[in-house]
Amino acid sequence: MEQRHAAIKKKDVSYDDSIMDFNADAANGIAMEGYLYKRASNAFKTWSRRWFSIQKNQLVYQKKFKDQPTVVVEDLRLCTVKPSTENERRFCFEVVSPSKCCLLQADSERQQQAWISAVQNSIASAFQEHREDPLSPRQRCSSVSAGTMGGGGGGGGGDQENEGRKALDEVQAIPGNRQCCDCGEPGPDWASINLGVTMCIECSGIHRSLGVHLSKVRSLTLDSWEAEQLKLLCVLGNDVMNRIYEARCSDEGRVKPSADSSRAEKETWIKEKYVERRFVQSSSCEQRGKDEAGRRLYRAASVGDLVAMAAALAEGAEVNGSVADEGGRTALIGAAIGGSLLACEFLLLNGANVNHRDLRGQGALHAAATAGHTGQVCLLLKRGANQYAVDERGQDPLAIAVETAHADIVTLLRMARMNEEMRDSEGVFGAVGDDETFQDIFRDFSDMASHEPERLSRRQFSRGGEEEEEEEEERRRRRRRRRDGEQPAQC
Repeated sequence: MEQRHAAIKKKDVSYDDSIMDFNADAANGIAMEGYLYKRASNAFKTWSRRWFSIQKNQLVYQKKFKDQPTVVVEDLRLCTVKPSTENERRFCFEVVSPSKCCLLQADSERQQQAWISAVQNSIASAFQEHREDPLSPRQRCSSVSAGTMGGGGGGGGGDQENEGRKALDEVQAIPGNRQCCDCGEPGPDWASINLGVTMCIECSGIHRSLGVHLSKVRSLTLDSWEAEQLKLLCVLGNDVMNRIYEARCSDEGRVKPSADSSRAEKETWIKEKYVERRFVQSSSCEQRGKDEAGRRLYRAASVGDLVAMAAALAEGAEVNGSVADEGGRTALIGAAIGGSLLACEFLLLNGANVNHRDLRGQGALHAAATAGHTGQVCLLLKRGANQYAVDERGQDPLAIAVETAHADIVTLLRMARMNEEMRDSEGVFGAVGDDETFQDIFRDFSDMASHEPERLSRRQFSRGGEEEEEEEEERRRRRRRRRDGEQPAQC
């Protein structure tokens, strides 16, 4: 690499074709490399010449060839690249990631185009590798939504069956989930995603007859599952939910049906258990009990206590009930403030209104943007939250994210807005549909929020040591100029 640097310095890099070849299959893993100017993100916006390279699905640079590479973009799948004309320098382009916007300058227009193409090709290659890798998180049921389990045409049946088996094994590994929650039959392969319980095929038919407002039934082996839905079955499960819905079973003198019981017995039991909630421990005063349950639901949602939330709903708490003591907020807004992704998903599965707004005109998406919870923003957008709704100050979630300097959320909301505008414009010509690249990025945000939330933490987006060093050096230069009586350079 030292020889490479020396060779580059000796020639006019503006016309050096050898460094402008993108090669995703390079033996050393470096798909593209060369010198670029980088503008620091500090207050002085200084420019530095650095050796950049694209490798291992990352954009990195080095100050000296012996230095450890500094990562600019950790995952190229989560970034976009475009030319930049909003500055006084020529041949500039921007690499926009969830964490930051990096402004770079090439030595010529030809190099600028070469680097933009290289980043775009790297993004495409990264997505292709991600789809084909059988060990990638998206392909594992325990790591992402098992989106391939339920659909598709011919072929891949063995893979779907394997993924379904993984989901089944993962859920049944939780104590109590190996038997039907209502009759005790072993090996249940059906589940209710909003109740968080597993059941046998006969009880699943009865649950379906209750209506989706009470029980949303899915097959663990045939249907598609998202990561949060599988996690809910693991966090809640049959033992936890039965302690809530069967708390007063013995007091009522009722005997739970067995696997050998008739369908009529099972149907009577399930209706008493989930529709009438006959065996739930509740307050003596119905109205006061509902009000108190609503407050408990909000408090539990704010801290992400799923068990307490399930108990409050079972006791009659209104999922869309606003809490006067909390400014008219619902439990979903509380969950968005608190930062629990599972709490948000649990409430949405149980009928929470994603666009309900409090007395200040703010909804769950406003709250998540204010608090900087990228996972919640992604989930709420996916569930149909209105990103254009404004609060009493006239601010929508994007404006709030800009104001609070949550760069990752700004990027996500802007991409969602661009995709929506593009979809609307295409609809004029009869081609309605989402941009595939946006959907890939959106899914990866969701996966990261579910399984690697620390990568979306603002702590991960702090400035590198080099930028802090450059800023401190600039301060020292300014102090020396003031001490020597020099006039500071005009910016």
